[in-house]
Amino acid sequence: MAQETVHYSHSEKDFILSPHSKKAPKRMASLMELKEIFRSADAVCFDVDSTVIREEGIDELAKFCGVGDAVAEMTRRAMGGTVTFKAALTARLGLIRPSYEQVQKLISDNPPQLTPGIRELVSRLHQRGVQVFLVSGGFQSIVEHVALQLNIPTANVFANRLKFYFNGEYAGFDETQPTAESGGKGKVITHLKEQFHFKKVVMIGDGATDMEACPPGDCFIGFGGNVVRNQVKEKAKWYITHFDELLKELEER
Repeated sequence: MAQETVHYSHSEKDFILSPHSKKAPKRMASLMELKEIFRSADAVCFDVDSTVIREEGIDELAKFCGVGDAVAEMTRRAMGGTVTFKAALTARLGLIRPSYEQVQKLISDNPPQLTPGIRELVSRLHQRGVQVFLVSGGFQSIVEHVALQLNIPTANVFANRLKFYFNGEYAGFDETQPTAESGGKGKVITHLKEQFHFKKVVMIGDGATDMEACPPGDCFIGFGGNVVRNQVKEKAKWYITHFDELLKELEER
């Protein structure tokens, strides 16, 4: 039998967009309208890898387990555009095969580094009564560690879960989590709207899967403070490189 535990993910960032993503035919919101949605949002969802934190979780885990170069090469091949996120995640984790002990040691010895400005931005959102969620293709244990640093309830974390046998060996990952699938972040936002009756939900992230989540999200803000993904920079109507830009927007009102 396997016991479940946490997860860290990899670049869902540049993988192909889900063929099931629905693009609304209505007129695209202007930048001014997007800023107003952000200022009046009920909830803000953040991607984690290369957005809330500076690193890509699965890359750090691969390096820690001694297979960094091989996983990086798999990533380069995968980004050719024909592989789904779940298939790519399965292949990488199959090569890394991290044990429970290795994951915990990575967190303690090399904890994820918060992106400058994120702590202040999350605090300001909380002060305004805005619900903040972490929606990540990364691993639950890593993302929960980040959430605790930002005073975000672990119930507001949506991420992938690694599985381990009782001796701590890698046993796979929970494939039923929405974040394990292409298009999963949009499913999470739909769930949040249905559960909490949010009217305006913002998604902030560096990758294509973050952009894909709007709609159902009402506003997407591309983030390039750690890594610039050209597809996102070119297509996002609102693109920032530092969280101070969003803090200033909140001060406008």
